[in-house]
Amino acid sequence: MAATEDGARTQYLSFSLRGTEYAVGILKVKEILQHEQTTRVPSTPKSVRGVINLRGQVVPVVDLAAKFGLGETATTRLTCILIVEAQVEGTPTVVGVLADSVQEVIELGNDDIEPTPAFGTQVKVDFLLGVGKMGKRFVLLLDLDRVISADEREFAREVATGGVPEEAPAPEASAGPAARA
Repeated sequence: MAATEDGARTQYLSFSLRGTEYAVGILKVKEILQHEQTTRVPSTPKSVRGVINLRGQVVPVVDLAAKFGLGETATTRLTCILIVEAQVEGTPTVVGVLADSVQEVIELGNDDIEPTPAFGTQVKVDFLLGVGKMGKRFVLLLDLDRVISADEREFAREVATGGVPEEAPAPEASAGPAARA
């Protein structure tokens, strides 16, 4: 961060997702990985693509496109995984976030950020901190702590404690109420 005459400025990492530019606070980003295959885990939320091994740590990977109702992210040579730290019930939790591509580090002051519009975005208003103005461009500023939903937080917590959920057993077939007795 750098202070200027018009107030404090904050750095964000911008990335694209389905042709829209988003950004997250740079201090939330731990690293950027080239896309790698995730291991799918049964019975996880639709937006969780799976898990990856990050230097011995199991990290869940969230597909923001799926989260925002845009379908799964199609993998290209530019697709990457942002390793971010989100607050899960007050506890810092490492999560991977899929992005179509990383754009740049941007710096915005308070005067550069407009309130979240009530309509016109593909993202729930609750997920946004505001809209950053960069000349004629706009970038949607994501609130990662809110984007990671309760289901994903529960999955991340289970992964962090080593309890990756297993596939639920198939229901037993029965001939009727008498067979269950």
